[in-house]
Amino acid sequence: MPFSEVILRRYDKVLPLTTRKPTARLHADATGASTPALRPVTVKLEASVKARLQRLAQARQRTPHWLMHQAIVQFVGREEKREEFHRDALAAWEEFRLTGAHVSAHEADAWMTQLEEGLRAEPPAPHP
Repeated sequence: MPFSEVILRRYDKVLPLTTRKPTARLHADATGASTPALRPVTVKLEASVKARLQRLAQARQRTPHWLMHQAIVQFVGREEKREEFHRDALAAWEEFRLTGAHVSAHEADAWMTQLEEGLRAEPPAPHP
């Protein structure tokens, strides 16, 4: 049998891989997309936090695991956005240091006033 024919031995039968059922479980993530099964992680909590978590889980008719998963997903997303904002701010500062290009507070206020009035206004062009 050629090596290219991958086989799976099960119950004394030899089955081609194409007849094998997938074994990886899928899980819907926070966005609803299917992702590989979750991996267990240990989190140490104070007894008071654990009790609060259990009370909240009962009130929401969810498991404590579900609440912890949601909290971690939201925290990681928020921290990633914060990190991106920080990187963008540092890049903008570096660009300002190199070029001196900026928009005055008066120009920025005038532009934002137009936006507040519902007008489609282009942002002011930076200048040295």
